[in-house]
Amino acid sequence: MAELDVNEIKTRMEKAIDSFKKDLSGLRVGRASLNMLDQINVNAYGSIMPLNQVSTVSVPESRMLLVSVWDNSLVSATEKSIKESPLGLNPMVEGNIIRISIPPLSEERRVEITKIAAKYGENARVSVRNIRRDHIETVRKLQKNGEISEDQKHKDELSIQEITNQIIEKIDSILSIKEKEILEN
Repeated sequence: MAELDVNEIKTRMEKAIDSFKKDLSGLRVGRASLNMLDQINVNAYGSIMPLNQVSTVSVPESRMLLVSVWDNSLVSATEKSIKESPLGLNPMVEGNIIRISIPPLSEERRVEITKIAAKYGENARVSVRNIRRDHIETVRKLQKNGEISEDQKHKDELSIQEITNQIIEKIDSILSIKEKEILEN
């Protein structure tokens, strides 16, 4: 008898939530955060590298980011990457330090960012549904091959759906909190 591995399903679905949270952490909400620049890549030493591999990012105050670039030859490439990012930031260079003032968000930009957050949420839900589909197909194959009974197939499908519902609720809850944060700041 094949046994349904509930923990594997939960683990895979939790990874979708972790990825979703990482995506949300990069969204600008009107105040500085260390994760804001996580999605930015810099053309350094002939290859594309994440910003955090060529510099240190700090938050000295609520509306200011400081990027300390380790190699002076990469300052202009780093500044260019920040300017060209979809975050709408205007970096100011002072030696090997790049200051980024975080302007307050306009209402229009807040709505735009909320839509991006909703898109990230939908992507996470799709990932969870794909995991559900994979596991339900496996259960159906097991039943078809005679490894589990019809009753066991129904129980397993119900378990998979319950886990899916719980994870989707978590995603919706995280998204709701983030949307409030974006619209209130």
